[in-house]
Amino acid sequence: MPEHTLFLTGRRRQYVSHVFNLAPRSKSFAAAAAVAWLLCSWVSSVAEDIRYSPASRQVVEARLGKYAGNNMQRELTLKQMFAEAGCGDQHVSEQRVKGSKLPNLICTLPGSSDKVIIVGAHFDRTAEGDGVVDNWSGASLLPSLYAALKTVPRQHTYDFIGFTDEEEGEVGSHFYVRQMTREQAAATDAMVNIDTLGLAPTKVWVRRSDQRLARLLAYIATRMNLPMAAVNVDQVGSSDGEQFAKVKIPRITIHSLTQETWNAAILHTSKDRFSAIRLDDYYQSYRLLSAYVALLDQFSRTLEIPTAHPKQN
Repeated sequence: MPEHTLFLTGRRRQYVSHVFNLAPRSKSFAAAAAVAWLLCSWVSSVAEDIRYSPASRQVVEARLGKYAGNNMQRELTLKQMFAEAGCGDQHVSEQRVKGSKLPNLICTLPGSSDKVIIVGAHFDRTAEGDGVVDNWSGASLLPSLYAALKTVPRQHTYDFIGFTDEEEGEVGSHFYVRQMTREQAAATDAMVNIDTLGLAPTKVWVRRSDQRLARLLAYIATRMNLPMAAVNVDQVGSSDGEQFAKVKIPRITIHSLTQETWNAAILHTSKDRFSAIRLDDYYQSYRLLSAYVALLDQFSRTLEIPTAHPKQN
């Protein structure tokens, strides 16, 4: 999978690309290749069991269009959309967050085991623009992802979380992680962080993602014939997924930034409006995420894949 790095040096913006795990350079390559092959073998054995019911494009775009208002209004809108998707008062909770005026909003899809998958996106915005790309594009997908999974009994419990105050330093996700017990953290098999979709086809921040989770996403994208690429954004900023990495929960951050879209200066500016979203790309990202989060019901953080050691010459 080709990997690209988007980074800043002073005022210069450069786009550096290199090959990721494709050119055999050392013994470690053979081991990595074996891991990738065995992961694909595992996915192939369970892929036929992936069951989900994605929302229509009309529904997804309608939810994206409900971005108006300040952060308080957006939290209320997200709660209403969860209810419309079938996640009512019985399964929705608001977690009061120290240091924030607004809570984290949590919609829970109960599973049959004590294992958990977290799917998160921050709903807050900056003062500039309408905050559609960053990050109503992620938050408004949460009810549609819930709807895609709810029709089939799940092993994992899924928590779909709208995080507050990411723009103020990941306040909501930081608080959420701090409130987790060791047992809760150990029971969480994965955290899928969605931040800034619709500027381009789906991208994954490989350097700050669990490699097993990233390869599974790439595999599903290939099977579905959907575009997906690795673009690292280390020097652009951080995101909520990093809080979960601090307690060793496998995480993956999915976005849509490219050098071109970064240079367009959309984020945190007046250009962050509905018109900035490429709707075809946005719905393709939703389709991919729906299948991916459904597949993760068969994933475990303890999944061990033996590595092959190359023969000595």
